[in-house]
Amino acid sequence: MTSSSMSVESLALCLRDKASAPLILDVRRQAARAAQPTQISGAVWRDPALWLDWKDSIPADRPVLLYCAHGLEISQGLTHALQVMGRPAAFLVGGWAQWQASGASTEPAA
Repeated sequence: MTSSSMSVESLALCLRDKASAPLILDVRRQAARAAQPTQISGAVWRDPALWLDWKDSIPADRPVLLYCAHGLEISQGLTHALQVMGRPAAFLVGGWAQWQASGASTEPAA
C-alpha cells in the first residue's frame, strides 16, 4: 500500500494473503450502500457521517484501506484524517465502482 492510495489490482493481490491484508472499511454513504447491498469481501462498514464516533477504534498497528462509491471525497478525506491521527490509512482508487467493474469478489453487505 502506498502512503495514500491503492489500486484495485494491488488490493486483490493483498487479499490473497490474509496475513498481509489491510483492514478494509466501506465508507459509502448509507443510501449508496442500500442501493448496492454488497461489499468487498471482509469489509466493515462505517457510516462516514459518524466518523467522529468510530475514528478512535481504528488500529494504529494495522494498515487500513477505505473505499467509498467512487474513491473521491469521502474515502480520500477520511484517509487524510486517519493519517493525521497516525493511522496507516489509504483509499481505494476508483472506489466501489472500480472494484465492481474489475469483477473482483464481493459478498452481501453485513
